[in-house]
Amino acid sequence: MARLQLSFPEDQFYYSTPMSVRVTDINAANHLGNDSMISMISEARARFLFEFGVAETERDGTGIIVTDLATTYKAEAHARDQLLFEVGVMDFNKYGGDIIFRITRPRDRKLIAMAKSGFVFFNYKSSQVVAMPEDFQNKFDRVNWID
Repeated sequence: MARLQLSFPEDQFYYSTPMSVRVTDINAANHLGNDSMISMISEARARFLFEFGVAETERDGTGIIVTDLATTYKAEAHARDQLLFEVGVMDFNKYGGDIIFRITRPRDRKLIAMAKSGFVFFNYKSSQVVAMPEDFQNKFDRVNWID
């Protein structure tokens, strides 16, 4: 049994994107490797932010920096599997929140993995955490807030 349990409210998912498991994503156990899954999660995050008009780094040096990543695996994925990455946000606070992921294989509706990535807004010029920009907050009106 997994030590970590991840579950997310349905209404916090805002975006989905398909990705194929490449042959180069397969590890010695003949399934999608952890390192490749992390890369795919990062790609899904980048697509999500791009879709919502969030620049990797703004002119003033402010951008999003990942603070942590938790992933739970539910089933194996193999070369050429088509996976669907559903992406959302939750647990906003003054400085950031969590980007959430549900990864499924639509062919058999199998849940492959769940993941949660913490983030904060960071000014790369001053090397300081900064408050979440209001325009970012306004893009996600259904998100819950925590103190």
